[in-house]
Amino acid sequence: MNLNDALKARIESTIQQDRVVLFMKGTRHFPQCGFSATIVQILDKLVPKYATVNILADAELREGIKAYANWPTIPQLYIDGRFVGGCDIVRDMYVAGELQETLGVVEQVKLPTITVTEGARAAIQDSQQDAPGEFLRIEISPKFEYALSLGPIEKGDLEIDTNGLKLLIDRSSAERANGMTIDYTEVGDGGFKLDNPNEPAQVQQLPVTELKQMLDRGDTLHLFDVRTPEERAQAVIAGSTLLDAAAQKQIETLPKDATLVFHCHHGGRSQQAAQYFIGKGFKRVYNVAGGIDAWSQQIDPSIRRY
Repeated sequence: MNLNDALKARIESTIQQDRVVLFMKGTRHFPQCGFSATIVQILDKLVPKYATVNILADAELREGIKAYANWPTIPQLYIDGRFVGGCDIVRDMYVAGELQETLGVVEQVKLPTITVTEGARAAIQDSQQDAPGEFLRIEISPKFEYALSLGPIEKGDLEIDTNGLKLLIDRSSAERANGMTIDYTEVGDGGFKLDNPNEPAQVQQLPVTELKQMLDRGDTLHLFDVRTPEERAQAVIAGSTLLDAAAQKQIETLPKDATLVFHCHHGGRSQQAAQYFIGKGFKRVYNVAGGIDAWSQQIDPSIRRY
C-alpha cells in the first residue's frame, strides 16, 4: 500500500498523543488476537496508562501502519514516538528487562515458590553432571504450555533456590509458576510431571444443539455476540447480547462461576473472546461451535446466512 501524506500525518499524530501507543486487534479490555493480548498483559504490568488503536475498525489504517513501520504484522508498539516492535520482540525485551529500561520503570517481581520432589531433584542433578554451569530453566506460556531445559544464566533470568537447587525462570512465567510442584516419574518412558494450581479452566466447545437445549430448559446463562453491529443487523440469535463496552463491564460484575457463552459467525472470534474471559478467572466459559452459521443450518433456518 502507498502511504499518502494524509494517512502518514494521521499516524504520526496518533503516536505523538501518548507516550505508549499500541496498534492492535481489538482493544485493551478486549484483545481480539493472542499476540495483541500478550502485549496488553505485559503493558498492564508495567504502566498504568497507555493508548490502544483498534486496527480492525479501520481498514485504511490497518494497511497504512504496516507501510509506515515497514513491518508486516499487527500488533505494533510505539514508545516516545518510536517503533519498538511486534509481539515477539516486545516479549523478548520484557523477559530480558529491556522493555522496563525503555519505559523507565522498575518492576517488582515476586519470586514464585516451587516444590521439587526428591525424584525430580535427582533427575535434574543427574542431567547437570553432563552440563556444568547449566541450570533447569522453566518456561510457562500464557496458555500454560510448559518447556523445561538446561541452560546457563541469561540476562533477565530470575533465580530460585529450592534447598540448594537453583532454578531459572523468566519474568512472564514467574507469576504462573507460584505453588507449582515438579515431580519425576519412571513409569513408561519416564519424565517430569508438573502440577500447577494456577492453570485456568479451559474454554468448552458448545454444539448449537446443546445451546438450544440449554435455552429451552431456561438454564441461567449469558449469551454474547462477538460480531460487529453490521453483522448483527443481518442475523441474530434471540436472547443474545452484543459484546460491546457496556457488555464487557456487565461481565466484570458477574461471579466467576457464571455461565458465559460466546458466539460469532463461525466460531473463531468468539473463541478468542472466550479465552480472554477465561484469563480473567471465569470458570464456565463456552464457545458456540460453528457460530450463528451452524445455528442457522441446524436450529433455525429462518436466520439469514451470509
